[in-house]
Amino acid sequence: MRVPVIAGNWKMYKTAAEAAAFVRAFLPLVSGAREVEIVLAPPYTSIGAVARLVQGSGIGVASQNVHFEDEGAFTGEVSTAMLKEAGATHCIVGHSERRQYYAETDDAANRKVRAALAAGLSPILCMGEMLPDREAGKTFDVVGRQVAGGLKEIPAADAARIIVAYEPVWAIGTGKTATPAQAQEVHAFLRGRLKELWGGAADSVRILYGGSVKPDNIAALMANEDIDGALVGGASLSPESFAKIVTFH
Repeated sequence: MRVPVIAGNWKMYKTAAEAAAFVRAFLPLVSGAREVEIVLAPPYTSIGAVARLVQGSGIGVASQNVHFEDEGAFTGEVSTAMLKEAGATHCIVGHSERRQYYAETDDAANRKVRAALAAGLSPILCMGEMLPDREAGKTFDVVGRQVAGGLKEIPAADAARIIVAYEPVWAIGTGKTATPAQAQEVHAFLRGRLKELWGGAADSVRILYGGSVKPDNIAALMANEDIDGALVGGASLSPESFAKIVTFH
């Protein structure tokens, strides 16, 4: 049985002080949460503060990006070693905003997944189609290419350490959400592609849904066989809101 993952991506919100205040308010609200893995993804500058406060709670800490080289002349970038030292356990890779605003490619995402795995971090590989792709019936073409490119030549032995997140770009921050049936359809397709890559090892991979996830729609999404959690944006910025998503059942 796959343990659900509920991850909160704070994007470019919260200073270290604000992040610490969130964690102090959030921890008591989820102290009784069972059979769910919680991950918080603060900005780089807040990773250390969050990691110190969640120590011993079982809550993971993710970076929102990572560089694929160990070190070097890459101004503004952060390596896996730096993230681990700060307390990160996971890293988000290939988020649609990285693809859209910073021209991140499937090849770059693949190199980042490899770097994360080599360093002992769990990568959360994101993928999803734009609205024109959805309207043109190209959803499977797009996410099929992204999952194949992002996981190219990664062995089945690493499958259980990888989390996949399906985020239809048209549903991120728009208030629009894929219906549970639409989300399940894509998740089932992705599960099939993972099985083509890794065989039975694909059954251990958690596939998260992201895109305007809120307390009032999480239960309906999670009722589907291949939806193993959520990558939450705006609704993860409030301790109370995010706690309601984490404790949906």
